[in-house]
Amino acid sequence: MTASAHTTELYYKKMTTTPVPGLIITLGIPTTVSMLITSIYNMVDPYFVGTLGASQQAATGILFTLQAIIQAVSFMLGQGSGTMVSKALADRDTKEASQYVSTAFFTGIAAGSTLTVTGLIFMNPLMRLLGSTDTIMPYAREYGLWVLLSCPLVVCSFILNNNLRYEGKAFYAMIGLTFGGVLNIFGDYLLIRVIPLGVSGAGISTAASQAVSFFILLYFHKKMAQGNISLDAVSRNARMYGTIMRIGFPAMVRQGLASFSNGFLNNLTKSYGDAAIAAMSVVNRFSAFVMCVGLGVGQGFQPVASFNYQAGKYKRVKQGLLFTMAASACLIGVLALTGFLFAKPIVYAFQESREVNEIGAFALRWACLGVVFLSLSVPTNMLYQSIRKPGISAVLSMFRSGLLLIPALLIGTCFFGLRGIQLAQPVADMLTGLLSIPFMLYFLKKTPDECGMP
Repeated sequence: MTASAHTTELYYKKMTTTPVPGLIITLGIPTTVSMLITSIYNMVDPYFVGTLGASQQAATGILFTLQAIIQAVSFMLGQGSGTMVSKALADRDTKEASQYVSTAFFTGIAAGSTLTVTGLIFMNPLMRLLGSTDTIMPYAREYGLWVLLSCPLVVCSFILNNNLRYEGKAFYAMIGLTFGGVLNIFGDYLLIRVIPLGVSGAGISTAASQAVSFFILLYFHKKMAQGNISLDAVSRNARMYGTIMRIGFPAMVRQGLASFSNGFLNNLTKSYGDAAIAAMSVVNRFSAFVMCVGLGVGQGFQPVASFNYQAGKYKRVKQGLLFTMAASACLIGVLALTGFLFAKPIVYAFQESREVNEIGAFALRWACLGVVFLSLSVPTNMLYQSIRKPGISAVLSMFRSGLLLIPALLIGTCFFGLRGIQLAQPVADMLTGLLSIPFMLYFLKKTPDECGMP
């Protein structure tokens, strides 16, 4: 047996015989940490920029939507290829694994470069579309320049991160994102507080940290992954591109609709002033921070579900789903309770404006109630994506980010004004969680414990 075949065999044994809770924890903790760090440095920018004024802070909220669009492309390619890499390794086919990751990586370079060029050409209309006002526009342009320039590196970083996770190398994926996140914290302090570059300083710091993350992840993937990245391995078969996009489509829907909804929310909030946009920006970022816990545990579950489903170990997939829901409920619950009890101090830490605090504290308390329901919807969504049923996963993704949120925003604004905007996302979160229950029960009841066995 060759060294490569031996490594593949050991990995197969690990994924199909290690106790499920321990395996998910092993894969989920590094992913959760890396996502929390990513979320923290997403909050670091508005924290430091918030000292410059409400309009400057609102600009980071506008660009948060653009970052979500970039992540939508990244997750589609990363999770689509990662799922298929996991399937290939379950079949002990490292050549196919290399084809999938290489195809996604170089497609990511092309997609990221296209987003950069298009965004720079249409900068002003793009900022308007995302909800920028006349007073926010100059700062949105400053920050947006660096977000757009770093786009190809961001896309490829998420592709590398996801493929390392699906190969069971979540610890190394964590190091890449964590190092970049810590660098961004120090960079913001240096370029805003010490060297007063203002909003541009936050943008430069973010772009530099993402570049560092990319090169660390690329190094670890080359050293640790079974699927190798090379131009020679890029597929010439259109079917492989279609498979990556089809499997990753739910992740793109989840992020893409979220970015559209955030832009829609910003535009509805504009009539209530920059303070309202700044307040909702803080709330959305804190909610994303809490959501990262659910996503982190869920992403620890994804490679377990994908690998064992392909291997016919369906009972292990069921065990993983239930454990992931329970773990997510506990972890999200603790953070949500903290946010609910300390809503005013949390918002005040980002922006001292009395108006921002009044708007933000109310919205944050309700947001914390809504995110608890993510412990039902996120694992169920990730289950169906991981077992290669992207249609169901896409529908579940659309519930939270569009099908429920957009009507909630329209109805809420029409009848309750700003209060309706503040309540829309929590209502969508609650309904999405409840609607996920039938899909979860169907899988548990209808799927046999083993391949071919009732």
